[in-house]
Amino acid sequence: MIKTIELSTASQPLADYTKDFSEKTVILTLNRRVVAAVVSVQDIDLESFSLSENSEFIEIIERAREEFKTGKRVSLAEMKGEFLG
Repeated sequence: MIKTIELSTASQPLADYTKDFSEKTVILTLNRRVVAAVVSVQDIDLESFSLSENSEFIEIIERAREEFKTGKRVSLAEMKGEFLG
């Protein structure tokens, strides 16, 4: 569920909305323009969330998926040979 809070007319401090933050996505607007989204991380570990926001990591994953689609794969034996020498 998504809730929108217009910051210019909010009747209480953002801290008072924390109950909403844990239950749904909250869109923050200023003068009816979206400025931020607050998404609950209640059921997500911090490391996974951090990686999902890391553009360098996302680029690595996308590149690996493309390589996999084109048939570029490495066997377990090849990988062990590469990393274990």
